[in-house]
Amino acid sequence: MPLMFEFELLATDAGTGARAGIFHTPHGPIPTPVFAPVGTQATVKALRPRDLHELGATLILSNTYHLYLRPGDDLVAEMGGLHPFMGWDGPILTDSGGFQVFSLSDTRAVDDDGVTFKSHLDGSRHRFTAERSIAIQENLGADIIMAFDECPPPTDRAYVAQSLRRTHAWAARSLAAQTRRDQALFGIVQGGVFRDLREESAAYLTALNFPGYAIGGLAVGETKAQMHQVLEWMNPVLPAAKPRYLMGVGAPEDLVNGVLRGVDIFDCVLPTRIARNGAALVPGGRINLRNAQYSRDPAPLLAECACYACAHFSRAYIRHLVQANEILAHILLTTHNVHFLLNLMGNLRQAILDGAAADFAATFLAHYPAPEQAAPEQATKESL
Repeated sequence: MPLMFEFELLATDAGTGARAGIFHTPHGPIPTPVFAPVGTQATVKALRPRDLHELGATLILSNTYHLYLRPGDDLVAEMGGLHPFMGWDGPILTDSGGFQVFSLSDTRAVDDDGVTFKSHLDGSRHRFTAERSIAIQENLGADIIMAFDECPPPTDRAYVAQSLRRTHAWAARSLAAQTRRDQALFGIVQGGVFRDLREESAAYLTALNFPGYAIGGLAVGETKAQMHQVLEWMNPVLPAAKPRYLMGVGAPEDLVNGVLRGVDIFDCVLPTRIARNGAALVPGGRINLRNAQYSRDPAPLLAECACYACAHFSRAYIRHLVQANEILAHILLTTHNVHFLLNLMGNLRQAILDGAAADFAATFLAHYPAPEQAAPEQATKESL
């Protein structure tokens, strides 16, 4: 484990794979399981760092690809790194930039050494390798950083197998390239929806002894049932003494199902993205404030919610702000949605510590559709 990092496992639920712990970092402890709001451009959209602290956020994510292009990782380093640059003094996680690069399917070229791609901003050409990704992330200065990997189509076995060799080679190169010991570098398990490839990837990466492991290549087109199956395969083969991070997953039911299968860390743009589209998270799904039925509704977004939006404003007022395209609508809905997910994770964590994870999950999930009836969320980071 690198300098200043320790994963303290406090409880494991006897009937499920749910775990409660603390991941200690240079910028403070991260109680797990945890949901990390996404701050793609070094800001969680519509929220100030003070708001995030008041909501109880203990980890946020920023995006390597976007910050490399604008304002540039060298500039961020000159400003002292992401923490002082964005005014956030808690733990930060950066991804490797791989997902964004590989989403540029019509403007990038992959080879065994790395990826050449065009910027979505101005069409300029750039190249990422494992070494370059680590150098950028070291400039950004997050507490948790990611090995460079390829995110392949999850059900194309031939391509997934070919891609896996590349991801493993890049993982070893990422580890060799790391120079900062105050950053925890996580390896990323790939392998699509194929058990043998997933287990092969887990075995290879655990032999490299990363301080934590991400599970990548999910919520990108497979069914939720397939995603759950992959997590069930990973739970017994990833080291129990190290944190596990499921990348890009954030629907409430997915958080609960992921925790039941041994996941500790999650991130997703879902709460901020749907807020900008006028939607609020509630038990069983979400409500769309654009609908006329809320135009005279005096109730809060969620009666039992203690967030600022629910404590002070009605659905009717927030719908008015949405219809008028007022910035405050984004702020209030984002505040509520982030609070909803952070509160869910806090309650689930306490249930694990109390030995009641299965009952809590069953009660919560009773309001959601069965896995095979719902498609996974497919937005890992903010849209390009």
